[in-house]
Amino acid sequence: MKRRVVITGVGAVSPLGNDVPSTWAGIVAGRSGIGPLTKFDASGFRTQIAAQLHDFDPSAYIDAKTLRRLDPVAQFALVAAREAIADSGLEFGAAVDATAFDQDDPRARTAVIIGSGMGGVETLVHEAFTLAERGPSRVSPFFLPMILPETAASTVAIEYGLTGPNFAITSACATGANAIGEAAKMLRYGQADIAVCGGAENGLLPIAFAGFNVMRALSTRNDDPQTASRPFDRDRDGFVVGEGAAIVVLETLERAQARGAHIYGELLGYASNDDAFHVTAPREDGAGAATCMRLALADAGLKPEDIDAINAHGTSTVLNDVTETRAIKAVFGDYAYRVPISATKSMTGHLLGAAGAIEAIFSLKTIETGIIPPTMNLKHPDPECDLDYVPNAARQGTVRTVLSNSFGFGGHNACLILGALKGGDL
Repeated sequence: MKRRVVITGVGAVSPLGNDVPSTWAGIVAGRSGIGPLTKFDASGFRTQIAAQLHDFDPSAYIDAKTLRRLDPVAQFALVAAREAIADSGLEFGAAVDATAFDQDDPRARTAVIIGSGMGGVETLVHEAFTLAERGPSRVSPFFLPMILPETAASTVAIEYGLTGPNFAITSACATGANAIGEAAKMLRYGQADIAVCGGAENGLLPIAFAGFNVMRALSTRNDDPQTASRPFDRDRDGFVVGEGAAIVVLETLERAQARGAHIYGELLGYASNDDAFHVTAPREDGAGAATCMRLALADAGLKPEDIDAINAHGTSTVLNDVTETRAIKAVFGDYAYRVPISATKSMTGHLLGAAGAIEAIFSLKTIETGIIPPTMNLKHPDPECDLDYVPNAARQGTVRTVLSNSFGFGGHNACLILGALKGGDL
């Protein structure tokens, strides 16, 4: 019998704020976190805009010794994880003693699953130049652990003494959603009782920007960056790269209730599949995405009409927005025209491996507050994108279930369904 899984803590660093409250406030206000790219000289690039973190000083959160050993992707993840764990009210002792591996110790029953699409690329590039210019003896002794995608997960485990399952998931832009979904499966089937999970990405690097630019994947609306990300709009011309991290704490319902934890909501359903079609493009008919949504609904035991809102992948690329619309119509039929759909990347940019996790948090906040986020910059709807995308202003409503879609390069699809606890469960 599957155990029920709930969310008791959330944490984030994003282009809209360095914690969840400020990030959510930006979403509700329809504020854009996109602006001119200043992290490096982008004058030679077609795209010169990005969704950067603002006023984020890692030294304010992490001591100097630890900081030198962490790529920014792990720094972001650690800060977001600290917020999520503090928010959950859980207390772990950092010292790993003789009992830390006993199965009656919460630390041994806590999984840490944090993914990244690219891992420590900034460190990789920096140390490659160091090798070429200064020789092998000058490469950092921390080079290898700094570039590994799993270092974010192990860093969090070390800080809190968490000895349960620990690994990274990498599935491009579906990474954050996959990390949450796979962690939930571990709790459902008794492999863990608690999970710290999500995604992090440090994507604002010259080499990454060059790659996205030559693919013609990014918006070039350099003269008006705040309107550059415009999902489902006729004039969209690509996505905007963002950076940051989002982490959630999962617990079994029984455990969370026993300790009187604040519960944001329940993870009702999860599914993952692949288009097996193209290394970057989605299937034009949206069949893979549609199947993933259907599988998530089946996992949750819900019908399409039971979904009150959708957080779309909504990247603002020519291909994604049309194919995702087709997929939603295929699954929801006539109800597709009545369910509100939000594309929050219009404000945050695309956080790549962290996108699915931060959008899961937005889905939880929608359930908690009844505020359905807007899709900003939707001025001239694409005729092929004719659903209710909550254009340009947040909307109030009663929301008890949200479907959150995440799709990535390589055809990776991941769908989460989050819901409010029923009255009798409180």
